[in-house]
Amino acid sequence: MATVSSPVINKTNFSDNEPPEVVEARALARRYRLPYIDLLPPDKQSPISYEELAGIPVDLMLRNQFVPLKREGRNLHVGMADPTNLEVLDELENVLNVRIVPYVATAGAIDVILRKGDATQRVMQEAASGFKISLVKETDQGDEILDLDRLATDSEMSPIIKLVDTVVYNAMESRASDIHIEAGDRDVSVKFRIDGALYQKVDPIDIAYHQTLISRIKVMSELDIAERRIPQDGRFRVRYKGRTVDFRVSILPAAYGENCVIRILDKEQISEEFKNLSLDVVGFDEEDIKRFRLYIKEPYGMVLVTGPTGSGKTTTLYGALNEIRNVEDKIITIEDPVEYQLQGIMQIPVNEKKGLTFARGLRSILRHDPDKIMVGEIRDNETAQIAIQSALTGHLVFTTVHANNVIDVIGRFINMGVEPYNFVSALNCVL
Repeated sequence: MATVSSPVINKTNFSDNEPPEVVEARALARRYRLPYIDLLPPDKQSPISYEELAGIPVDLMLRNQFVPLKREGRNLHVGMADPTNLEVLDELENVLNVRIVPYVATAGAIDVILRKGDATQRVMQEAASGFKISLVKETDQGDEILDLDRLATDSEMSPIIKLVDTVVYNAMESRASDIHIEAGDRDVSVKFRIDGALYQKVDPIDIAYHQTLISRIKVMSELDIAERRIPQDGRFRVRYKGRTVDFRVSILPAAYGENCVIRILDKEQISEEFKNLSLDVVGFDEEDIKRFRLYIKEPYGMVLVTGPTGSGKTTTLYGALNEIRNVEDKIITIEDPVEYQLQGIMQIPVNEKKGLTFARGLRSILRHDPDKIMVGEIRDNETAQIAIQSALTGHLVFTTVHANNVIDVIGRFINMGVEPYNFVSALNCVL
């Protein structure tokens, strides 16, 4: 069994120039009579044994915050952030079949080594080793699953295929909402947007691979790989863990080359998480939610939700639809894209390439005898006029408008050529 010496209080003074994390680690080492080791010496060779590092599961090192230093017979010397945890020491000895000799190291240095060194690439390779993208292509007969390796026969593309597969896999495993690929003067950065913030989860890629990387994404999205001077938008779908995931691609030329943003729309997972969505979890004040519930239960009129991008407009409308849906009413939505899939509701995705716009879809919806309609966004005069007319002729219409506040909504409708009296008479409420 691993043992750690009893604590000994030592009043040794440390350098004022050392970071607090190093000071604390040195104090911990002296207190427990353990050696302290600097894993990132500025002018010396790294004390890490990369041979031993390659033989230890990365997730084990990440979970227990340690790295191997050297092996002497059955003794494995390791740098640890917390060598006082006897349960961890015993687990490592059992799993690795060694006797652990602990050294004190800073958690920050361990994290740098595991996440930014060779181990980073091994984490990605191990995680994505069994993952190969299967592209789902929409055809007139339905969805056809393609092996992406058939789409590019150039031998130089093979590493890029693996790179794109790995980036996509890691983004989905990280539950990222977007992948940002940005070209610099010397390298290409790949960032994931997770919980609203951007994180660089992939090491920088040499700029020499930039155009091949972008071309690969263009092939997947059925875009023009020869066109590099104008923006392009596309989409592709992938089979992942038994479900279909949609990706929206935007290519934008910049100073150092084309940048790419890929929006991940995992609708099946989101739908599972939001199947019991209600207005109670949206964050309204009690008085506001009480009044809003009255308006969404009206037999006709327009319920308009406004706010900037990402403020929760669509989520609010889905919460409202979840609360009012029943077998007696027919509810139809038209959206770009369909973000959540709801049982008992007919949902239509906008497809402007095929000519299915909000306005055209809304006209067709009215011929299907709906009781309630949701229009994902009012963008133009035609859509606005049809939505208002629907609200005035016995339909309950839910919709959104991009505006920063309620007052700006009036200006948006006037700008779209809608008469204020017409709009106001159809309105139940603006949120």
